[in-house]
Amino acid sequence: MADRPGGDESVSTTAERESTDDTDGDPTSDADPLPDGLDDAGVDEAVKRRLREAYLNDEENALIVTRVRSVGDRVAVEMRPPHGDATHTERFDAPRDGSLRESEAFLEFLEAAGVSPLDVDELVGTRVPATYDTETGWRVDPEFRGESASTGENRLADARDWLWAYRAWLVAGLLVGGELVFVAVLILLYA
Repeated sequence: MADRPGGDESVSTTAERESTDDTDGDPTSDADPLPDGLDDAGVDEAVKRRLREAYLNDEENALIVTRVRSVGDRVAVEMRPPHGDATHTERFDAPRDGSLRESEAFLEFLEAAGVSPLDVDELVGTRVPATYDTETGWRVDPEFRGESASTGENRLADARDWLWAYRAWLVAGLLVGGELVFVAVLILLYA
């Protein structure tokens, strides 16, 4: 290397500069104490809660697969945010009668996650891209949902998911509605 003009200059390191700047060895010695009126000041609990929810919901926009289980004739893939305890479940048709044709959406989900159908155990712990909306909750990236280009199939899948999500309310509505119809028929017959 070429010598610098002006003689032999030494280069100081960051540690040397910090030691020369800090004469007392205590970097907080120059700070003034807080006034007595600010001792009770703090962060509002609503602000803490909102920040925590936003952090947990928006961090990395991903869900982690925690469990894969069979629910009737469907496969339920349970997921949660990286630092949250809320869960999101995606449901897919399970293979029946020894054929994978009924579960194409689940196969697309496995393919998007990079997991072979023969090694489904590797799906647990996989990160799945997702977005969070305050009104609808978590929504998995369409690539991982196995959504086809056909809108008719998407509408049918959405209707099936809606029916599955509100099945208890639908059964209750049918029972109450059936009872009301029965009472109305009895009133008409005997009135």
